[in-house]
Amino acid sequence: MSDASAPERFLPARRLLLVHAHPDDESITTGATMAKYAAEGAQVTLVTCTQGEEGEVIPARLAHLAPDRDDTLGPYRAGELAAAMRELGVTDHRFLGGPGRYRDSGMRGAPQNERPGCLWQAPLDEAAEPLAEVIRELRPQVLVTYDPDGGYGHPDHVRAHRVATRAVELAADRHRVARVYWNRALRPAVEEGFARLRTAAEAGEVFPFPGFTGETGFARPEDVPGLVADLSQVDAVIDASAYAERKAAAMAAHETQVSVRSTARGDFFALSNGLGQPLLGTEFFQLADVAAAPRGEPVGDLFAGVVE
Repeated sequence: MSDASAPERFLPARRLLLVHAHPDDESITTGATMAKYAAEGAQVTLVTCTQGEEGEVIPARLAHLAPDRDDTLGPYRAGELAAAMRELGVTDHRFLGGPGRYRDSGMRGAPQNERPGCLWQAPLDEAAEPLAEVIRELRPQVLVTYDPDGGYGHPDHVRAHRVATRAVELAADRHRVARVYWNRALRPAVEEGFARLRTAAEAGEVFPFPGFTGETGFARPEDVPGLVADLSQVDAVIDASAYAERKAAAMAAHETQVSVRSTARGDFFALSNGLGQPLLGTEFFQLADVAAAPRGEPVGDLFAGVVE
């Protein structure tokens, strides 16, 4: 047995690595999937690229954490992330290059994107190498991140995609990641969720979301990151609805960024804009390289065709 393959003797048979930009992104977009695989005994590792220092703060009692005041939001969000991981049953979480190594870059066009030390300004190979080391260490068969647009264009999400893509290339000297997936949102599922949200709102079960004092409303399906039209555009459908409560609890742990409301018609949430969205227990993924496994019917397991 070669030295390169020897560590596999001590690793779980299924190994999943997720790369996200900020604390809360993982729970919102892939939380149910993470909880499902963790509960099934897979190695689930999360690498978060920044501490989300530039985020807006929902609860008034925590407003002092904001970057224009105490500027202590990053460490606080790291604590929220740790709590969210406990809810999901994920025991291996890391920050890219260590906590605080890369600062949140802010939204597209924000002056923070020009700040030295932010993720957007980091040289690509410099930022990708720590992630490549994680890949070499853990030898994941599957990696999940964003599409080239980062789902909705946020600079850190775009950068996370590029860092993950480059890290896979750099780590190939010792380990080849068999599948790279981009997380997606399926329009029919999202529209059904919004229909439930409106019904719950009409019954007075949703508004106001916790932490909001002003008037709130609805987001639109078009506002959901990574939205695709139909199943022809996805390669994996993970029904993790049995873990939706864990996902809701993980999202609620990110209290500075996410407000969650549970009802008899399902769980719903709002971000700092106060606009309600459905919380979905089924999550969707698109292969980054369809040639690696030609697209047919979507599979129900991210490890399909990789681990028997």
